[in-house]
Amino acid sequence: MTTPTVDVHAHILLPEVEALVADHPGLAEARALDARRNGPAALAVNGPMVRERIPKLTDVTVRLAAMDAQGVDVQLVSPSPSHYHYWADEETAEKVYRLADEATAAHCAQAPQRLHGLGLVPLQHPELAVHALEHALEQGLLGVEISSHTPGRELSDPAYEPFWSRAAATGALLFLHPFGCTLDERLDRWYLSNTVGQPTENAVALSHLIFSGVLDRHPGLKLIAAHGGGYLPTHIGRSDHAWQARSDAGAGCAHLPSSYLKRLYFDSLVHDPHVLRALIAAAGADRVLLGSDFPFDMGTEDPVGALRAARLPDADFHAVRGGNAAALLRLT
Repeated sequence: MTTPTVDVHAHILLPEVEALVADHPGLAEARALDARRNGPAALAVNGPMVRERIPKLTDVTVRLAAMDAQGVDVQLVSPSPSHYHYWADEETAEKVYRLADEATAAHCAQAPQRLHGLGLVPLQHPELAVHALEHALEQGLLGVEISSHTPGRELSDPAYEPFWSRAAATGALLFLHPFGCTLDERLDRWYLSNTVGQPTENAVALSHLIFSGVLDRHPGLKLIAAHGGGYLPTHIGRSDHAWQARSDAGAGCAHLPSSYLKRLYFDSLVHDPHVLRALIAAAGADRVLLGSDFPFDMGTEDPVGALRAARLPDADFHAVRGGNAAALLRLT
């Protein structure tokens, strides 16, 4: 049997979640911050871009046809990060994650051999995180999607320890996908909010997990970093040097920072075959998974072709194309 081609970075849009929060004053404030971070030129492009992709983001038949055209057999479907709503109060946050979980599960249930889903966790309320993870798993989802931080709290915060522990114990998948960069208006032109902001946020979040010892305390975590882990995997030498040269950098984790890359997973969405080869050299061919960011414009419409452009050895190509993800998602 041929290993399926598996895309671990694909999104769903959930109108019911947006309807739920539509009249909340916190939403207006969050959107104002998002507008400042992106700038008017980016927002003028984003609206039409998303609108023309709504069928792919909401209609299973359209999604499957697009997958067929790409040569993708299986997608791991995660909510659009715009649904995080980390501004929400506890009551609203619980409604958001429950609705998102149930809607994503219902979408995937229409093609259960081809679509597997992830839910959401309200990171702004750490006390809800374990309950949210359990709810996602109860819906038949494989885990949850999380951002790189929440206002006032990094992923290294001790408040998340029960969440990491439960995720490791259940074998749940965690998909680290940033939404919004705290460099704010410095990135408000030329879509720097995404092109620079996303890989920066990935690098910061992963550094918090590594240097704080989260990965030492929870070695069983199954965490997939979007966008190839951002800048960190290809610049990890600087982290290694700091860990060796400075007592403050080396105090929190037991091993060389680069060694933790082999405990994480990364999608292949780096838009450059040279960078993809460097990512594989840093993390290992068994730690990289095909990712497209379906169906957004910062993704790739031909993820297999993008992988082929890296000219990997056959075994590595097929591992990244689907073998690694098939094992991680327990498809075989």
